[in-house]
Amino acid sequence: MSESSKYIRLSRDKAACILVDHQAGLISLVQDFSPGEFKNNVLALADAAKYFNLPTVLTTSFEEGPNGPLVPELKETFPDAACIRRPGQINAWDNEDFRNAVEKTERKQLIIAGVVTEVCVAFPALSAVEAGYEVFVVTDASGTFNEVTRHAAWARMAAAGVQLMSWFGVACELHRDWRNDIEGLGALFSNHIPNYRNLMTSFFARK
Repeated sequence: MSESSKYIRLSRDKAACILVDHQAGLISLVQDFSPGEFKNNVLALADAAKYFNLPTVLTTSFEEGPNGPLVPELKETFPDAACIRRPGQINAWDNEDFRNAVEKTERKQLIIAGVVTEVCVAFPALSAVEAGYEVFVVTDASGTFNEVTRHAAWARMAAAGVQLMSWFGVACELHRDWRNDIEGLGALFSNHIPNYRNLMTSFFARK
């Protein structure tokens, strides 16, 4: 098995969550998910990061311009997280404060999501791989103009060694074993997947 094909597992002790440019203006560009679905996915990833107590870094680009402010729910979820307001750098990795905030987490696995996929996600993801990090991009909490640009970005990142995952897959891999906490993980899933609420209701009814 080659080095690039090895199964690298996410670990709650090694991972940090990086949320890039989920801004009120930029998020309106997302067309590869419906607005409600996309917002739910982003908040699900945020809730998972909080549940697993992952160090989290927030960043925005050119807030004073058309990109707009950070989605308020993220700041509410992470009131004490580092929030790097980049004055203009498109690639977050080009911002020294951002790189320092990532380094300060002391984690070598980076779970990254953002808007838009081929720029605000792909650029720092590729830069982080080059800098020696293990990078996991959350595909359904990252959005862009259409499926063509999305798949081009996914292909570019995957070729460089970035692992592509869903927020649900991230949560399951971090949790490892249902016996760690049935109710807590079940509540996380139920809050963001309606059908999972039915599953958990059935589970509790049998207890």
